[in-house]
Amino acid sequence: MKKLSIIIPVYNVEKYIAKCLDSVIDIERSDYEIIVINDGSTDSSDAVIADYAAKYPELIRAVSKENGGLGSARNAGIDLSQGEYLLFLDSDDYLAENAVAEIIDYTEKGFDIAVFDFIPVTEQGRLLPLVKGCERDGLFSFEEFPELLFSPPCACNKIWKRDLFASGSIRYPDRLWFEDLATTPCLYLGAEKILHISKAWYYYLQRSGSITNNSRLDRNTEMLTVCDRVLDYYKSRNVYEKYSSQLLYMCAYNELITSTTRVNLAAPESQIQDSLLSWFLQNFPDYETNPYIKAMPPKLTLLLKLIVKKRRKSIHFIMKLNNFLKQK
Repeated sequence: MKKLSIIIPVYNVEKYIAKCLDSVIDIERSDYEIIVINDGSTDSSDAVIADYAAKYPELIRAVSKENGGLGSARNAGIDLSQGEYLLFLDSDDYLAENAVAEIIDYTEKGFDIAVFDFIPVTEQGRLLPLVKGCERDGLFSFEEFPELLFSPPCACNKIWKRDLFASGSIRYPDRLWFEDLATTPCLYLGAEKILHISKAWYYYLQRSGSITNNSRLDRNTEMLTVCDRVLDYYKSRNVYEKYSSQLLYMCAYNELITSTTRVNLAAPESQIQDSLLSWFLQNFPDYETNPYIKAMPPKLTLLLKLIVKKRRKSIHFIMKLNNFLKQK
């Protein structure tokens, strides 16, 4: 068995895929594999993948499939993987120098999930502020630190023990936006040992065509399906009440505040905001008593109040101003 399987879903990224693959090639190591899933690309991505697979046949396994979305491609990689641990890498992103060797060495620590930091980067190559993968350092359990639910749910800044997926009970949803949030919180429940590694191994490209910047506003309602999926999973495991406070805040931040402000920036009067608010209030009518809601930073507290009161012009002004200040 290999120590690590790096799974790279690919869809129409001819401009980025070479840099991505270059970042995971380490000819000094034979204890890992790279699984590249071409998810029905219509550009020249497949030709680039074929060149790399021919050059590094001992490292790269290339597979082509009909387009099924990011979740479907990741699932295909999981099913093909032979590594004790899994690392997901989006094909427009890349790893830091020597990251592969360091990650493999860290797998000797015997964790179930390791969380590490990442750095957003613009298409012009400008590095943005580092994002911490977790607010707690060292080794811990989910029961000890359920506030992990508040950390970025990204699949790609984590090293996953393959056994978490082995039963087949948890897979990424097909053709659903926010598939990381739909899956990561469920995987936490299967982990006994979680490790935060304070290393920024991952460079996350911010590009206009990515899912988080896409202008199809109606797809933001898929966040409702995502949150329902997570809440139902916790209920099925009989731990919903145990983690209800953390789950409420997770939904408040992701489903209500983040999704509403994303929609509002593009279309201040969009009725999608009504759907997001209605779902939240129906599921969490007593949200104001939640200790994490009470402890929110002033900016989030203000946004939440404006969202609940449907003060959409005010929200739009604040978010436009916030974006302007970020660019200065």
